[in-house]
Amino acid sequence: MSESPAILNAQNVHKSYRMGATPVVVLKGVDLAVREGEFIAIVGASGSGKSTLLHILGGLDRPDKGVVQFQGRDVNRMTSRELNQYRNETVGFVFQFYHLLDELNVLENVVLPAMISRSVLGWLAARHKARQRGDELLGQLGLRERARHKPYQLSGGERQRVAIGRALMNQPKLLLADEPTGNLDSATGNGILNVLETLNKAGQTIVLVTHDERVARRAQRIITLVDGKVRA
Repeated sequence: MSESPAILNAQNVHKSYRMGATPVVVLKGVDLAVREGEFIAIVGASGSGKSTLLHILGGLDRPDKGVVQFQGRDVNRMTSRELNQYRNETVGFVFQFYHLLDELNVLENVVLPAMISRSVLGWLAARHKARQRGDELLGQLGLRERARHKPYQLSGGERQRVAIGRALMNQPKLLLADEPTGNLDSATGNGILNVLETLNKAGQTIVLVTHDERVARRAQRIITLVDGKVRA
């Protein structure tokens, strides 16, 4: 059986930042291809450029040089509106520190991506369906009974599952996870990895960044970054 085509391609990606007068080179020509339905882990020591690469793949940052293409479209050439749409609908993000809004309850946090992608009138028309989708996601994640709770009333593992639900709200083609277990104990982290594996078995494409080799081994393929380059 032939492999599925690559939906995400990064070619010769370079990125540097300035710390005062000193340029800090983070990525030095990274090449990466992600196939549809693949679960990839990007590993490397602190400062190797893992999170920077993930942010560039997700359109949160731009490379100084190089090309990032999603399904043949150059992410760097997208207009601001197209880029916002890419980040909201095509890509789902999961971060180490959840980034949930404490003033909203669990269900409201999950449906937030659907709300911000619409006008006020558009949201009024779509909110019932969006809440149904949010409720289904909470059911899949074992959180339906927590729907009316606020994030500060949840455990760390529950908050990360809420963040995963939020990332999946708009049915993204690509899920990007930046150290999703880094703020959790081992047992709770394993629970989050089980969720990601289940999503991947259902067809979700996932790119995960981690410094933990044990976490990386749960993926189908491991990419190692060393000093801003993919180690051969």
